[in-house]
Amino acid sequence: MDKMSKQELVKRYILLVIGLFFSALGVAITKRGDLGVSPISSVANVVAEKFSFFSLGSWLIVWNCVLILGQMIVLRKNFNPIQLLQIPLSFLFGWFTDFGVWAASFIPAEIYPVRLLMVFVGTVILGFGITLCVIANVVMNSGEAFVKAISDTAHKNFGSIKIGFDVCCVVATVALSLVFFHFNIVGTREGTIIAALLTGFVIKLFTKLIQAPATRLLHGNV
Repeated sequence: MDKMSKQELVKRYILLVIGLFFSALGVAITKRGDLGVSPISSVANVVAEKFSFFSLGSWLIVWNCVLILGQMIVLRKNFNPIQLLQIPLSFLFGWFTDFGVWAASFIPAEIYPVRLLMVFVGTVILGFGITLCVIANVVMNSGEAFVKAISDTAHKNFGSIKIGFDVCCVVATVALSLVFFHFNIVGTREGTIIAALLTGFVIKLFTKLIQAPATRLLHGNV
């Protein structure tokens, strides 16, 4: 494959940042529904519920940095220094999430059907954002990169490891909730299950719809 031009590289990073914005907005809207967030964000969400001196976005930054550290431990000398760009991108994602939480706070969400609708809308927006990040194909987000690090090291299927990772996130969230909130489950509800089941489907759908035009745009063939 030919080495990409600087112009294409800039376009890809711009697309990545846009994808991060929509991903964060999706998390924020799902959070507003108060029925649980996506599995990968659920750990930070329950910690934010307990320790509210930091915002959800701030705890997501901490969680992403933990996952980056995990990659370094798993990969050791095979860790590519370019992946350290995940750190500033994690900060961006956290800031975008806090902005999204603020923006979504103006949406009335008192009744259950509206809250459920927000979970579905947030999941669609999240899937759209992830699709843009995948198409950008420059630096992976910390969650996917952590899964890939384990997959590559253990020589196991990425999809299988991803499912296992999501399950572990939910189990950890429930365990933390039981400890933090006197054996009550907080922050993990039907919204978490909906996000887990639908996000992959949404990504496949958006990939079919926008992969070709986005790729042409990146290559300058429009």
